[in-house]
Amino acid sequence: MTRPPFRIGQIVPSSNTTMETEIPAMLRSREPILPERFTFHSSRMRMHRVVKEELEAMNAEGLRCAAELADARVDVMSTACLVAIMAMGPGYHRQVEEDLRRVARENHCDAAVMTSAGALVAGLKTLGARKIALMAPYMKPLTQAVVEYIEHEGIEVLDALSFEIPDNLEVGRRDPMQLLDDVKRLNTANADVVVLSACVQMPSLPAIQIAQDRLGLPVTSTAVSTVRQMLDHLGLAPVVPEAGALLAAPSAQPLTRIA
Repeated sequence: MTRPPFRIGQIVPSSNTTMETEIPAMLRSREPILPERFTFHSSRMRMHRVVKEELEAMNAEGLRCAAELADARVDVMSTACLVAIMAMGPGYHRQVEEDLRRVARENHCDAAVMTSAGALVAGLKTLGARKIALMAPYMKPLTQAVVEYIEHEGIEVLDALSFEIPDNLEVGRRDPMQLLDDVKRLNTANADVVVLSACVQMPSLPAIQIAQDRLGLPVTSTAVSTVRQMLDHLGLAPVVPEAGALLAAPSAQPLTRIA
């Protein structure tokens, strides 16, 4: 008997247009080589501008969204906003996950619960990263909050570029291939991993593998890290073609840094 599709649930900022694009794209792209199938479900929290006041207000809506996704009996439930959690202070993703899990259980849903913020941290640790470089669309104070959050988790951030785009819709319209030029301005000399997009709204998926091949070191993003943790929670092979080292098949060739 064929297993029903896994139900993927996301709690999404209302102006986010990327996580409901990149997450399904990655999981669909593994379907020609692996047997699992997926359906995608979301609940939305109001947010237009990526500023701390709106992020705090949006976070308050997360529990309502968790209850709504619980009604769909999703198999995994994840937040789809990194900075809203990281801007609240070190380690905050653990509290959010605990709160979401409580609401899911109160509403008779046994879904695995996670956050995109926690997924990025976990993904970097899976890659063995001690030193990283990252790019983000945020205003500089919010990027600094992200840097401090990651460093509190024991990972040094050697360099960070801020594109300073406050309008979340504009972030989502950014050409992902532009990141291939942007990364040339990033100091990656001593980095173990490059985070091409430390933001769930800034598109990056088409550029991930190309950047990795050019740089010769692991390249990931918050969206890629989210898919990795989703697959781990579901007990599925963490493999997605052309999505960088974190989702590479075990037989993938080791990386060689290009001088």
